[in-house]
Amino acid sequence: MIGLDTSVVLRLLTGQPPRDAGLARRRLERAVNQGEVVVVTDVALAEVYFALQYHYGVPKTQARASILAMLRSNIVRAAPDSAEIAFEGQPGAGVVDRLIHERHRTLGASTLTFDRKMGALEGATRLGAK
Repeated sequence: MIGLDTSVVLRLLTGQPPRDAGLARRRLERAVNQGEVVVVTDVALAEVYFALQYHYGVPKTQARASILAMLRSNIVRAAPDSAEIAFEGQPGAGVVDRLIHERHRTLGASTLTFDRKMGALEGATRLGAK
């Protein structure tokens, strides 16, 4: 099993810089050919999401779509698996709040928050809600 760092995922998604993107692509191809499981953690996915926007100028909807396409490629798997849900573009809580909530759910925990949108997620509890 190999885990992809933020820097590797960014090169795979952007193709920049070309030399590094090529190295990353070839290593991923080798992993697939050898039957290695390839994972990217929810923390790395959060970093990728923000880096695509702030360093590459990618709009939020396109950043979510690119990450979701990678996770649905059957090449790269999210860890935890449920992290994929955060990128589906649902209204309400943002991507990182959804990643946090999904991580809690995989641990069998409920999310405790003061945030209105996060508190509306299934299984979350909003403190101070009236």
